Amino acid sequence: MDFPSVGATENIILASVYAEGETNITNAAMEPEIVDLANCLNKMGAKVEGAGTSNVKITGVKKLKDISYNIMPDRIEAGSLLCMTAITGGKIKLNNVITENIVPILNKLEECGCQIEKSEKSVSLVAPKKLKAVDIKTMPYPGFPTDMQSVFASMLTIAKGTSVVVENIFENRYKYMAELKKMGAKITIEGKTAVIKGIRKLTGAKVISTDLRGGAALVTAALAAKGKTEITEIQYILRGYEKLDEKLRMLGANITLKEGE
Repeated sequence: MDFPSVGATENIILASVYAEGETNITNAAMEPEIVDLANCLNKMGAKVEGAGTSNVKITGVKKLKDISYNIMPDRIEAGSLLCMTAITGGKIKLNNVITENIVPILNKLEECGCQIEKSEKSVSLVAPKKLKAVDIKTMPYPGFPTDMQSVFASMLTIAKGTSVVVENIFENRYKYMAELKKMGAKITIEGKTAVIKGIRKLTGAKVISTDLRGGAALVTAALAAKGKTEITEIQYILRGYEKLDEKLRMLGANITLKEGE
């Protein structure tokens, strides 16, 4: 593969399960979700080797069997909830988290001034009074995940100092920043790079969710903004964050879903 794409790696694995003979993927993506997919397929009777490394081998089989399988915890949801806590100056303990899968996120949160305590299956965060600016650069796993870029950048809008964000994975992933600017964020974009100058406080506004992670970024900003924020097109957010409003209310957020939304 020219680039270690997660979706492409997963699709090639799936397409190869019933293929005759042996399929080899070189420069495969190494994300934990690929390992989880391979574990599920192998339990069904597939023959997938090397998932989680850059070389994956699939030997085709004739059929798969029915199974019961528990999928892995969502590392991006975990990271998002940690950032939402950090931007509000709060504290949180998350259970059922595989901490080794979110090391780059935890490292950057510590750079921001957050206190992190982790065990094998839980993580606790205590936010500082004022977050510090940091630089992030998205990379394939085990680097900083592109799916966390939007939420983390949203958090950095009120950090002390200037942060630089470089998006190396997806084009057009800065659409949400135009919506953050409506809330007072100071952001300049040039190509793959966004420069965020931290301000004291965001202000509530009417904004539009442009995509899944961009929508989560707006929720993050809204939690810390002065006044009321109304986010539309939330179907994007709900697609990737199950019962997000309920979880945030449990943490003390004043958030409601309008009827029909």
